[in-house]
Amino acid sequence: MAPQPVSGDEVRAIVAAADRSEADRVLDRRRDPAKLIAFYGVGRGMKVLDLSAGPGYNTELLARAVGPGGVVYAQNSKDFYERVGPRLAERMKSPAMQNVVSLVRDFDDPLPAEVRDLDLVTFNFNYHDLAWIGTDRAKMNRALFAALKPGGVYIVADHSGRAGTGISEAKSLHRVEEALVRREVEAAGFRFVAEGGFLRNPNDPRDKPVFKPAQPNDEFVLKFVKPSN
Repeated sequence: MAPQPVSGDEVRAIVAAADRSEADRVLDRRRDPAKLIAFYGVGRGMKVLDLSAGPGYNTELLARAVGPGGVVYAQNSKDFYERVGPRLAERMKSPAMQNVVSLVRDFDDPLPAEVRDLDLVTFNFNYHDLAWIGTDRAKMNRALFAALKPGGVYIVADHSGRAGTGISEAKSLHRVEEALVRREVEAAGFRFVAEGGFLRNPNDPRDKPVFKPAQPNDEFVLKFVKPSN
């Protein structure tokens, strides 16, 4: 039987857990984690990849959701890990992270060959960075497709760019056009199934860097699935 997504009560308990850090609670104000976890459809016992895990904010939420019977792979590229490694290592000491495996691997080869049949892949707010670090995005998306089980879910969230800009403003504004992400992910064989509107802001002109914005950034959260046949 396939793992069932955590319930609404379980999601609220994960976010409200007393042992979560104050820094994570501050980030909650921008990330809306209860809605994010619910949109993932993550459940107990799942096998999950958190791509570009950074210092582990999203990784920890996933680890709490899958529980001790599940596993979360926290991937960072070598360059990213050099910046965030100490913070992730400190977080890994938490009991909530005991089911997490840290991976330092290139984005276009994100998993060891033996890691297969994933239930879920999450990639939050760093797809745009693949442009300036030179990742073969098509190769990466194909690798994720191969690693997921049929029916497995791939989530991509990022800062929204203006129509027609593609990924050209990735380094200057840290944004990417949603349509480009959809085209690239679907080209690997994924089927688009839903867009979570909970981080949208139509009042964002999307022409400024995402850091210290005059208003909340417009951000998309896309859900793709690996077809079962």
